[in-house]
Parts: sequence; structure tokens; C-alpha cells
Amino acid sequence: MKDFLRYAIYFAPQDGALAEFAARWLGWDSATGRRIKHPTIAGLPRPVEELTATPRKYGFHATIKPPFRLAPGSSRARLEADLAGLANRLAPARCKALRLARLGRFLALVPEGDARAISALAAETVAALDHHRAPPSEAELARRRAAGLSPAQEAMLQRWGYPYVMDEFRFHMTLTGRLQPGEAEAVEAALAPLLAPLLPAPFVIGDLCLFGEDDTGFFHQLERFSLSG
Repeated sequence: MKDFLRYAIYFAPQDGALAEFAARWLGWDSATGRRIKHPTIAGLPRPVEELTATPRKYGFHATIKPPFRLAPGSSRARLEADLAGLANRLAPARCKALRLARLGRFLALVPEGDARAISALAAETVAALDHHRAPPSEAELARRRAAGLSPAQEAMLQRWGYPYVMDEFRFHMTLTGRLQPGEAEAVEAALAPLLAPLLPAPFVIGDLCLFGEDDTGFFHQLERFSLSG
């Protein structure tokens, strides 16, 4: 069993039109571990390769438990076993649909309607698997704090190693890096009609995926665990 630098628990859509389009858009298929040629899309202010440079290495996903190094005494096998047990206890979570939205200076897919069940699923996953997480280094803490954290986010960083979990969690599936002023409108206009027929309604999280980061910084989908609670 291959070991990775860091692990993460993500939601990633199963094989289908949305997963295929998003992998091509980002230029990285985390399920097969290979780069993919970007699509040709009219109306974009910059090449797709530039717009997607930041999120590419993570693959198309929503973060449930953020990337972490394994704690002493943990292992990939132990993490997988505990994630499998957790998945057997957790029920699928759903909301009305997914929609394309601007989050600050980037674009992402976000829930439409009541997303409390999704947030609760994420919170339980973060807590249940936290004994596998090694504490962040001082450099990692400094990097997180450089973005400017609220007191609540600082508390999450200290307790869970990441500022945007629990009450600070917002489910999203990132599609671009930071966009320049005026670019978001053009990218949104180009993407919206392509994504519209692909977005699920209702949107259901029926499984969780274990991802691993290789030594080049790219994340690979390792295992998928169905939620059967």
C-alpha cells in the first residue's frame, strides 16, 4: 500500500458528465492520476490553464476534512479502516441542488437550499478522524494566519489544524483560482451554460473519498466509501 505525504477526506462526484467536465476544465483527473487536455471555451479572459492553475493539483472536490499529515502511530491502513467504519455510521446528506457562484475572487459550485445536513456530515468527519492528524507546523500555522483570521477561525485553527471547519465550514467545489477584477463575470458567463445541464438536483453526498498528496503536490483519489448509516 503506497504512502502519501498528506491525506484528505473529500467529496468527489462519481464518474459521469459533471466529473468528466470538471476534470477536463481543471486539467487533472484525480481518479486516474493523469493530466488532461483543457477544453476550448469561448469568451474566457485568459487560457483555462491559467484560470485553473491553483485548484488543479487538488482535483475536482469539496473539502470535508482538510489535508493533514498522519500522526505518529497512525497509518494509511488505520485511516482507511476508521473512515470505512465512519461511512457505515453516516447517512447520506443532501440539499436542493448545486449552483455556480462567486466566492470572493474565485468561482465554485455551492449548495442551493438548506445545507445543514452537509455541514453536520463534515463536522462529524473532521472530529471522528482527528486522531489521525499530526499537529500543523509553525510554518503551516503562519501561512494560515497570513490570510487574516477571525477569532473564531483562529480557534478552529488551534483546535482542528484548519480555520474553515465546524461553524466556519462552507461547502464548495472550487473551479478557479483568484480572478482579476472584471474576470469573474466573463468566466461565469462562459461556464454557466456549460454547467447548467450537468448540475444535480437534488444534490446528494452518498460517499466520501480518501485522497492522497504525492511528492509533486498533486492529489489522487485513493478509495471511495459509501455512506450507509
